[in-house]
Amino acid sequence: MMTQREALEVLAGVRGDRAVITTMGSSGLWPSISDTPLDFAYIPSSMGQGIAIGLGVALAQTRHGVIAVMGDGSLLMNLGSIVTVANHPANLFVILIDNGLYEVTGGQPTAGSGTVDFAGMARAAGIERVHAFDSLDEWKLKARELLGGSGPVFVWLKVQGQRGQKTPLPPRSMSEQIERLRAGLLGS
Repeated sequence: MMTQREALEVLAGVRGDRAVITTMGSSGLWPSISDTPLDFAYIPSSMGQGIAIGLGVALAQTRHGVIAVMGDGSLLMNLGSIVTVANHPANLFVILIDNGLYEVTGGQPTAGSGTVDFAGMARAAGIERVHAFDSLDEWKLKARELLGGSGPVFVWLKVQGQRGQKTPLPPRSMSEQIERLRAGLLGS
């Protein structure tokens, strides 16, 4: 099974000029992998809002696709977001990092850990392009293809859990991140 860092490194290599919105645990790793104006770490989050932010950015502009990276715990907090994505199609790529844990809140197992079929849920919500990977080699092989074209796309990545993680700090103030993202999206 791949690690979260490995999964994100593959994503960084194929993201192209898409904006990347990270939440919770991924926000702590992503700045060490990618640090461009199109990267936005949403840390003061109420869990589950990554997809909503990504969808809003994707609908507000069409120049750049948007990748929303969130964990299984966050998706469980806002399952309705995948129905919204299916019914408001946009160039949005949802990357679900499933480690089976509420990693940054103490490492408790998520509800239904190991039994929830997130790919099935995404399909049932109406998202047509849905994929699942638990192997780094498979993810490397298919990532560029899956992020080609337009969204919505839902990718479920099963990764190793890591207990004892702390809630990450944002790489910059929220106002600076917003300004950098705005400038990156506008190309200035």
